[in-house]
Amino acid sequence: MKKIFIILFISLSSTVNAFEKITNFTFEKFNEAKNSGKTIVVNSWNKNCSTCAAQNKILAQAIEDFENVEFLFYEQTKNKDIAKALNIKYWATIVVFKGQEEIAKKIGLTGKDEIYKIIKKGI
Repeated sequence: MKKIFIILFISLSSTVNAFEKITNFTFEKFNEAKNSGKTIVVNSWNKNCSTCAAQNKILAQAIEDFENVEFLFYEQTKNKDIAKALNIKYWATIVVFKGQEEIAKKIGLTGKDEIYKIIKKGI
């Protein structure tokens, strides 16, 4: 019985961590992508935000579906310098850039169609 419980616990823990957010945003990556004219999607998140978790699942799929788009993520409360530089005031904000230009900014989107639509504005 103990073995079954341990296996179940490990399986559930692995599933939860599969959607764990990361901070991969650096100003160097961001500026390189802007200067190259790429489409960039920036997403602010917070570890206790259910909207952010919903966005994360969709954005994980979007990374696969939009191969030529640069996806950059950062934790809003820990990276206030990024938030200030990009004028992002809230968690669960998605900002799309095309090169140097900010194309769209939306807060709290959780539907796949909505998120994909905003990404496509930069393509």
